[in-house]
Amino acid sequence: MLTIISSIKLVAEIALLALVGQWVLGVLVGANKQGNLFYQILQLMGRPFVVIARHISPRFVLERHHPLVALLLLTMVWMVATIAKISHCIKIGVQLCQ
Repeated sequence: MLTIISSIKLVAEIALLALVGQWVLGVLVGANKQGNLFYQILQLMGRPFVVIARHISPRFVLERHHPLVALLLLTMVWMVATIAKISHCIKIGVQLCQ
């Protein structure tokens, strides 16, 4: 069970870092961000979560806000996984979680 919780937490962390990195790189590069290789790689990593956010969010949410929705959803998933991991480690003993 600990492996499943840790895997969910890890996927959420990687996706969160990809979305934040994409945003930071977009701010630094500016208008030429679509031609930047690293921006495209980060966009590719975060795209599945943005698509999920697009399907979950209501229609009045603008297209440009879907990455923000994905970021918020991933933050909630990460927090739930962290709480579940802490709860599980307390239940089975901290020594077994290391």
